[in-house]
Amino acid sequence: MTRIDAKFAELNAANKKAFVSYVMAGDPDFDSSLELVKGLPGAGVDIIELGLPFTDPMADGPTIQLAGQRALEAGMTLERTLELARRFREDDDTTPIVLMGYYNPIYSRGVDAFLADAKEAGIDGLIVVDLPPEEDSELCLPAQAAGLNFIRLATPTTDDKRLPRVLQNTSGFVYYVSITGITGAAEAQATNVGPEVARIKASTDLPVIVGFGINTPEKAKAIASVADGAVVGSAIVSQVATGKPISEVLEFVKTLTEGAHSA
Repeated sequence: MTRIDAKFAELNAANKKAFVSYVMAGDPDFDSSLELVKGLPGAGVDIIELGLPFTDPMADGPTIQLAGQRALEAGMTLERTLELARRFREDDDTTPIVLMGYYNPIYSRGVDAFLADAKEAGIDGLIVVDLPPEEDSELCLPAQAAGLNFIRLATPTTDDKRLPRVLQNTSGFVYYVSITGITGAAEAQATNVGPEVARIKASTDLPVIVGFGINTPEKAKAIASVADGAVVGSAIVSQVATGKPISEVLEFVKTLTEGAHSA
């Protein structure tokens, strides 16, 4: 059982929905990013999605693109991202960390070396948005063999013919993208999301977590009420971009977690 599996078992036992926060590793710098990540569990975050900075992020909207640029300019690399996870694990051995990014940096590092390093650093799962199910032998299957969950995205365009392929080797949870397009581009609507989540859950026992287009406590509550939890990314990253103290960013995160947990 991975930390992700354990977390969902704990949430289910408490009849609670999950709150997942996305932050960009190294934004605006290593030390500030580490302070933020270390503070997320205390703000009520159940699972941390840690963005891996990359020069050409195709699924990310302007907010997260700029965060990645800031992180890269501050010297963030794949190795320093894993170091950030290691430093987090010095104080927290239970909160799951999902590394979210693109395949290029992992391929450049070498899959076997990356998986060994990620496991040692305390990473629990991967979301690699540019590797479709047809490429499962590249990273998905080796990751599962190494004890890491490989989390797949389903979208409004994932029809009934495509869905079984998407779910085939997915583990941990299914990430349902509530809107078509990039992050931060539109708002999620529970009335649209609910039937899609039900359709996915009819084909898998995995939790279905919904992300994209969630930016307020009310929205987090509405979406979590029709799914197993909610993901917020751009709204949190936007707070970091303002230069606010990390303590104020964490206060904002806490309002979101309270919204999702009240669903």
